[in-house]
Amino acid sequence: MLLRQTNVNKLSGKPYDVLIVGCGINGAVSAAALAARGCRVAVIDRGDFAGFTSQASSNLVWGGIKYLENFEFPLVWDLCKSRNRLMDAYPSNVREVRFFSAVEKDFRFHPMFMYAGTWLYWGMGRFYTQTPRYLTRARIQRDEPCINAARFSGGVEYSDAYLQDNDARFVFSFVRLALNVGATVANYVELLDAQRTDEGWRATVRDNIDGSEHAVTARVLINAAGPFVDPLNEAMGFCSDHHLVFSRGIHLLVPKITDSGRVLTFFDDTGRMFFVIPMGPRSVVGTTDTRVDSPHTEVTDEDRAFLLANVNARLSLPTPLTAADIIAERCGVRPLVVEGGDAAQDDGEWFSLSRKHVIAHDRGAVAIYGGKLTDCLNVGEEVCDLVEGMGISLEPETGHWYGEPAAGIRRAFFRQARLMRLDDLRASPDHELLSTRLWRRYGLRAFAMLESIRRDPAMDDVLIEGAEYLRCELYHAAQTEMIIKLEDFLRRRSKIALVVSRDHIKTARGIHEACRMLFGTEAEAKFHEYFDEAEAVPSPLQAVS
Repeated sequence: MLLRQTNVNKLSGKPYDVLIVGCGINGAVSAAALAARGCRVAVIDRGDFAGFTSQASSNLVWGGIKYLENFEFPLVWDLCKSRNRLMDAYPSNVREVRFFSAVEKDFRFHPMFMYAGTWLYWGMGRFYTQTPRYLTRARIQRDEPCINAARFSGGVEYSDAYLQDNDARFVFSFVRLALNVGATVANYVELLDAQRTDEGWRATVRDNIDGSEHAVTARVLINAAGPFVDPLNEAMGFCSDHHLVFSRGIHLLVPKITDSGRVLTFFDDTGRMFFVIPMGPRSVVGTTDTRVDSPHTEVTDEDRAFLLANVNARLSLPTPLTAADIIAERCGVRPLVVEGGDAAQDDGEWFSLSRKHVIAHDRGAVAIYGGKLTDCLNVGEEVCDLVEGMGISLEPETGHWYGEPAAGIRRAFFRQARLMRLDDLRASPDHELLSTRLWRRYGLRAFAMLESIRRDPAMDDVLIEGAEYLRCELYHAAQTEMIIKLEDFLRRRSKIALVVSRDHIKTARGIHEACRMLFGTEAEAKFHEYFDEAEAVPSPLQAVS
């Protein structure tokens, strides 16, 4: 907590060039890009980093093949380019994955038509991935026996990419990059008021942990509040022709359905695409696409029943999935950008709304609408161009503000790991080497974890069985990752709460030690805050099990 408090105290220090409000993917990537070019940046979020929309994605980094149906060729072209950049920059974390798409009999498109579409998609992706493949019914049955092949007339297999770890962890990597180059970043700090002045902006912010208020001055204010961008614009007096509408998407985490490592792709009973996505020892089933009026959403009984019914109808499992198999749930909204009047109420027009992002500016203020994990680097670069156009001098772009450390540093890390025989000490259930896992999650900071294990072999112990997070990871998280609540670690800095049931975490042998490492004398209070708060309201799973 010391790192966070230091950053909170710095907020009311010298004037900043830019104050960013909101630290999901848009705010985090903007901070990293600006700070790397010498900009004095402050970033605040009223909750935790990636604590809202950015923690509820499908973990896919994809060019959006489904957007071809609406003839959004420029969007697909740009997203494929962005996907390729991320795969180059984050080879340990953003990995190519095969999409195995089964097409039902009498579907609106013949499998051969879709096969032609995958070749167009492959070409728009600059031929960067493996080539597409046509799937006969027999091949579907042979390659993925978990699929009920009798229901399908054929299919296609093509490539995109996905995050090995969870989306919120990826967002935090940009937070760390921003901190490393001098940005002031603080979670659980809320904007109370922002007034334009002759010099720029004067904002009042509140530390939501201790209640203290701080005055922050900045020449430019960036609204990166995700689905809350409209009310913040209104409060700031920001004028724009754009606003957001919301689509709710949910994902259910269930026991692993296939060991192939592929993403299984189907079309649900309404003709919309949904997936079975690998996540370590689990599978993620989703997503839905339901228009809602508020960004505050939750998974409903109807959502669960719809997804379970659709996936069970298309799989051939020994036992159909039920609500009792749901280990965790993800629920969030897609902020969709609308220009001018409200979006059409008609379903056909609603689902054709573009998923592109828009960045608007008005008298020293910038607002970021929409956005996707796939497109995050473009957002950071566009924000830099806008800020520079507002008169703030930036250092030249070097192209080194994102990505994993250089290949030589990577080789040095794995050489040290081999000399320590690190991978002989721990084998994960999915056969991933411990050294690979540490490098993917922490990059340069993984060297410090090797040193911790070298000094104390107990640092190699797993604290929560089934989670594959080591004592040294907890130790370093407590020092460097601004963890204020237990949920921050279990759900966002790690994916423990996504792959291990809440009951198992609560009774795990090492959970109280983990709390002591993260929170010191507040350990028991933080433990009860997390578990008792959830139990105060009956679990929605209990209502359908």
